[in-house]
Amino acid sequence: MHHLEKYLKLLDKQYKEMTRLLIKWADINSGSENILGLEEMLHNIKDDFESLGGQMTTIELPHHEQIDNDAKSTFSPLGKVLSIRKRSDARRKVFLCIHYDTVYPADDPFQQCTRIDMNKLRGPGVTDAKGGLVVMLKALECVEATPWAKNIGWEVFINPDEEIGSPGSGPLLAEAAKRNDLGLVFEPSLPNGNLVGARRGSGNFTVVIRGKAAHAGRSPELGRNAVNALADFIVKLNAMHVDEPGITVNVANVKGGGPLNVVPDLALCRFNVRVTSFEDQQTVQNNIQELITQISTTDGISLNLSGGFSRPPKQLDSKTIGLYELVRQCGKDLGISVDWILSGGSSDSNILAAAGLPTVDSLGVTGGDIHSSDEYVLLHSLPERAKLTALFLMKLATENI
Repeated sequence: MHHLEKYLKLLDKQYKEMTRLLIKWADINSGSENILGLEEMLHNIKDDFESLGGQMTTIELPHHEQIDNDAKSTFSPLGKVLSIRKRSDARRKVFLCIHYDTVYPADDPFQQCTRIDMNKLRGPGVTDAKGGLVVMLKALECVEATPWAKNIGWEVFINPDEEIGSPGSGPLLAEAAKRNDLGLVFEPSLPNGNLVGARRGSGNFTVVIRGKAAHAGRSPELGRNAVNALADFIVKLNAMHVDEPGITVNVANVKGGGPLNVVPDLALCRFNVRVTSFEDQQTVQNNIQELITQISTTDGISLNLSGGFSRPPKQLDSKTIGLYELVRQCGKDLGISVDWILSGGSSDSNILAAAGLPTVDSLGVTGGDIHSSDEYVLLHSLPERAKLTALFLMKLATENI
């Protein structure tokens, strides 16, 4: 540990630079669907990550298919992935990833950072996850300054679509998992600094229900009410939330109907499902299909389901627990208490773990109120979390791990 300390101390001197970099990035709106903002953000991080060297590549993603309110398929563009690889032929290869998109669209009123006090900065994406970008960059810069950097190879992966489920970058993450030995994901830590261990799986679905229009007064019996069928579907769907421990359902968006004197012939809803295990995931898929079959037996009513589980549950195997224990030890060396717990949220670590890569999650900054106009970061965590990752990587490079 003593021979590593002089390099770690360099990160304490980076506090002002890390804060400056975070503010610069957070003041750029990079909502998942703001293509111009994503391009601006990508241009900035390409310039700032050049300090690492390595082979830098931008990767185009396919358009994202969605169902609009008229039940028609639409295709939306996605931003680009930034990939950087260095020493790909090294004996030990580490995959480091985080996203540069945020949940704040281009027209959101929450657009700029505000200093709350000396240690607290409020701003869009400062914690989720542009603070994690800063931590990843500075940790790697620290490691690259050591004589042991040559002993490990690494691959950086920065994607633009994580906040919408990584529909374009998900397959690339699964491929990357196959060519690396372990993964580090820089999602924010929990507010107390702990890591996220296991994560619940997440699936986004859209169900479209079609009936038959008719005059609501003159001949309602000729119609087939799609809104009524959708209400029946939602009630029975939500029953899974009650009847199946480990499964949660959130019906988030409902559309349907029109003039009050017309029996509605179209309705749809979008919903999210969270599961704890692969068995729960299979149960959900079976139950939804049975529900669709059941309601479709009504004369003149048809249901069509799209979407699925983009992020399987992340469950901790012995290799992954071993990695978390090693990070815990690095925390002890730095005087930081590190533990991990289950989270109901999902991240790209779900995809990596499902592809077989032992992955440590939430190595990013400490803050809170993410996905809201009160999102904040505790600035002292910038160098602190960078030191945690840098120490882990230096131990890996010096064969101490």
